[in-house]
Amino acid sequence: MESENRFLNSITLPNYEFIINSPEFKKEGAEFTIWFFENIIEKNPNYVDCLMYLGNVYTANGMYEKGLMVDQKLSLLRPKDPMVHYNLACSYTLLKKIDAAFDALEKAIALGYKDVYHLEMDKDLTYLRKDIRYKKLIRKIKNY
Repeated sequence: MESENRFLNSITLPNYEFIINSPEFKKEGAEFTIWFFENIIEKNPNYVDCLMYLGNVYTANGMYEKGLMVDQKLSLLRPKDPMVHYNLACSYTLLKKIDAAFDALEKAIALGYKDVYHLEMDKDLTYLRKDIRYKKLIRKIKNY
């Protein structure tokens, strides 16, 4: 064993420089993340974890229509997941589709969503707060 260690310590590895010329690998930040996850979804269209992450990245980067499409797909793949319906409500709200947002939020609550603090602080839901239905939903959650 000791002779093996001396041998390994005496090896000098060559220094390789990898240059990737593909334009896809020159992307950075959100642009790279979106490209990366879109390619995974292209090959695995029902990969829920990737869809959830991709939907969040779309929304964070103002790509609300794409985020909504992802959230709608997730609501079909995970129809009993309260967070999926909550995120769907957020997407609808950001696109000012208020009735659809309330429907999705009602479903999230019916499925067990109860985080009133997050609901009241979430900037994605700003447009809902002006509607009387919002206050009713808050009361509904607090009464569960």
